[in-house]
Amino acid sequence: MEAPKVLFDTHLHLIYKDKLAYPWLDDYPVLNHDNTLDTYGKLASRLSIFGCFHMEVDVAEDQIDREVKVISELERPHRQLVRGVISSCRPEHESFAAHLERAQDNSNVRGFRRVLHVVPDEVSTATVFRDNVKRLGATGLSFDLCVLPRQLHLARDLVDHCPDVPFVLDHCGVPNIASGALEPWRSGLREIAARPNVHAKISGIIAYGNADTWTVDDLRPFFEETVEAFGVKRLVWGSDSPVCNLSGDLATWVAATHALTHNWSIDERDALFHQNALDLWQLSA
Repeated sequence: MEAPKVLFDTHLHLIYKDKLAYPWLDDYPVLNHDNTLDTYGKLASRLSIFGCFHMEVDVAEDQIDREVKVISELERPHRQLVRGVISSCRPEHESFAAHLERAQDNSNVRGFRRVLHVVPDEVSTATVFRDNVKRLGATGLSFDLCVLPRQLHLARDLVDHCPDVPFVLDHCGVPNIASGALEPWRSGLREIAARPNVHAKISGIIAYGNADTWTVDDLRPFFEETVEAFGVKRLVWGSDSPVCNLSGDLATWVAATHALTHNWSIDERDALFHQNALDLWQLSA
């Protein structure tokens, strides 16, 4: 009998230090090691994760194309598990159009991300950046928004400039769960949720709780605010593995996800767990 489809992981970071350079990992010893498909695949099978996307890992800029190539080659023997790549990009550069053209020649590329909380705010407000992201509207490729709560208005303005681009807000907008403070995160979240071309990613938010003491009840207000703002049909799930290991691990985050949705209907859980992602990226189960 075919195994039931439970979780589709839209946010897996595969790390191969022998193949690619990750300068930022030097500052995070707990993450500074490989996270391979073999290791993840064993965990995925135990946790009913049936498919995933590789999410770019902010490799050295001159290796962005190489990262896509490396992961695409790794995908071949794991085709049933790895369904695509969210590629890094630099929309602030005039060369983005050429990068986009190359990416469109690779059917494994499903979207792009430029982490915005590691660069000056002016990067995402520049005309060249916004116009380059707007190019995605004609391709069907998505753009992940990875911003801090104080930057949600910048993400909102970018979305308004690109109404035909499907956006995904990573990690519920990175709320400060450890502090318990809902504002100003909640207000910014609701503003961007008012844009119908934005999905929210419920991904690895345990990393934003107190590493030693967080509980599911600490996560719940932020989870429920995100669900209320976006509605169940505009949510996708992700592990943020191995970043979730900062305050737990993959199995702990999966367990927390089930706890947070224990009173949902089967249809609602299926929507968050996998169906919305399959629909958004036009994937088969």
